Amino acid sequence: ALRTAGLREDEDLFAAPLASARNRWPWLGVNLVTAFIASRVIGQFEGTIDQLSALAALMPIVASIGGNTGNQTMAIVIRALGGDRLQPSATMKLLRKELLVSLLNGTVWGLIVGLFAVVFYASAGLGLVMSSAVVLNLVVAAVAGVVIPLWLQAGGRDPAPGSRVLLTFITDAMGFFLFLGLATVFLL
Repeated sequence: ALRTAGLREDEDLFAAPLASARNRWPWLGVNLVTAFIASRVIGQFEGTIDQLSALAALMPIVASIGGNTGNQTMAIVIRALGGDRLQPSATMKLLRKELLVSLLNGTVWGLIVGLFAVVFYASAGLGLVMSSAVVLNLVVAAVAGVVIPLWLQAGGRDPAPGSRVLLTFITDAMGFFLFLGLATVFLL
């Protein structure tokens, strides 16, 4: 079980700190690489951010709410996998349900953050872009929250430790891409 989680067999609750640290390096390395990739997504929109400084303040909101949504979905899937309650035949039903939940939540919370952007930045366009990016990133988060744990488990890995790293990468990178991309198309 430890090996499938990216840890070594000699890792236990009271292992030496250096041994424990080394055992966790692979996922930390993956996390660092994915963080650099997400930062490059932002870098592709430097010109847009230069022209609309409000984007720099608002883009973490889109990524954060996507990550939260994806983590909620992923927790449900991992719990179901751990209890052997998710049969392959039910996967599409679960995905459809989570997509509907993400659309409902995206609409509600997208409107709230969109109104926030309108009030604080006096820009209806920015509010619309913000709302749209939230809805789209929540859909991405729902898909990732279902697919990533299933994919890791199918590959013989424990989905619990690695799913969060991959989900964070996807919701951050896509959140930044969607928000900054929509801003580039519709606000510049």
